[in-house]
Amino acid sequence: MSALLKLLDLQSGADADTWIGPGSGPAGKRAYGGQFVAQSLAAACHTVDADRPPTNMHLQFLRGGEAGDPVDYTVARVFDGRTAAARRVDSRQDGRLLTTATVSFAAELPGPEHGHRPDMPGDPSSLPRTGPAGPAPSMPLDELDIRIADDTSTGEFVRRLWWRATVPLPDDPAVHTLVAVYITDVYMIDAALQVHGHSMNVRSHRSGTTDSSIWFHRPVRADKWNLLECRSPAAARGRGVVTGSLVRSDGAIAATMVQEGLIAER
Repeated sequence: MSALLKLLDLQSGADADTWIGPGSGPAGKRAYGGQFVAQSLAAACHTVDADRPPTNMHLQFLRGGEAGDPVDYTVARVFDGRTAAARRVDSRQDGRLLTTATVSFAAELPGPEHGHRPDMPGDPSSLPRTGPAGPAPSMPLDELDIRIADDTSTGEFVRRLWWRATVPLPDDPAVHTLVAVYITDVYMIDAALQVHGHSMNVRSHRSGTTDSSIWFHRPVRADKWNLLECRSPAAARGRGVVTGSLVRSDGAIAATMVQEGLIAER
């Protein structure tokens, strides 16, 4: 099993509705936030029937975690209806609460649809392989292809992050959703710094995600090219907000994301 899939393969805990997520390593490093988002979603999915895929997820980062240590997840079954369900998921290491999340699930229903780009901005295969926008020691970067193309041609900073998993993935749609959630959390907040000519790579500011939200619209294939296009509409009080669209290679918008993050001067 690849390192990426191992991270998403949670084991049952000692009590009902508890799960254990493996650490990513290396020891002594700060855990990558996308690990908590993806593992929290995986834990919630274990308690819901597969015919009810997730519709939205909201997660708050309360404390940083240790990359080398496993993470304990506790799922609360908030609601179970005829077509929908809701879960709350808390993550802990050594009893310390690190993140808390809510996840909503619903069966697919017929209705009007929109959200499709008539054309895609460029070809990712023509871009150099760049990796994430900041230091990422706990991500299995050898199993991910990430290429970034920033655009300021309109006077607005736009980050276009192309990505795909380069390891074989099962056909299970839930696995592809988990991989997408894991990858697309990769330093999205950097776009708020880039508006002012700063970067997470330089570390001139205290930065990190404090709140992450995602709305799931359509299935995604994580082993195909996908585009995360981000903008920052506002920043103040040492925090910035970034909005993003996750777009499949066929132009269909698969998910909408919003993040708040710390961007305070050191």
